[in-house]
Amino acid sequence: MIPKLHYISQGETPEEHLEHIQKACTAGAELVQLRLKKLPGKVVWETAKKAREITEKYQTRLIINDFYKIAASVKADGVHLGKTDTCPTVARKELASWQIIGGTANTLEDCEALLDKKVDYIGLGPFRFTKTKENLSPILGINGYLAILEELKSQVPIIAIGGIVLDDVTELMKTGVHGIAVSGEITRNFNSISEFKKLINGGPLDEQRWISDEKIK
Repeated sequence: MIPKLHYISQGETPEEHLEHIQKACTAGAELVQLRLKKLPGKVVWETAKKAREITEKYQTRLIINDFYKIAASVKADGVHLGKTDTCPTVARKELASWQIIGGTANTLEDCEALLDKKVDYIGLGPFRFTKTKENLSPILGINGYLAILEELKSQVPIIAIGGIVLDDVTELMKTGVHGIAVSGEITRNFNSISEFKKLINGGPLDEQRWISDEKIK
């Protein structure tokens, strides 16, 4: 089962990424993605080994962004491949059967292509503009998710991604996505992880809405 909340690491240095992964694990993250870009493979490998040590202590799943051979080497729980990264079918040959593969999609066609390549989950977005991505694809918004999921009708988990904050969660989950991936909002406040998890699972806001409906009656 793919966890419903994914934390994508941020930081100016590999050390900051590790610090943030440690904080996310401490705060109850069930899955973290190590996302290091424009760094030598050796640096990514060394950082991934340390990230694996941290996540193992907390029984948190670790996904490596892009570097599928490093994911295999450090025995991460899987790899996430962007639209310009290695093809999932190529990466699958390097990974153990228990290691999962996620892929990035922006359109219905992207999703269908990833399903054909037997990915384990799809990161669909962006929900809104975010500075962490270059060459950003068109913004989806709530209506974009509704339209794609209505057509897709797949059992493969769809994870919403891209500039998501706490106030977005309830409406996003109504679209039928399996879960969400968050980077900036959690990095700014790791204590928000518990709030994200509550909302994803239909927590306090649903209860408040039910109470309000009862009062109207």
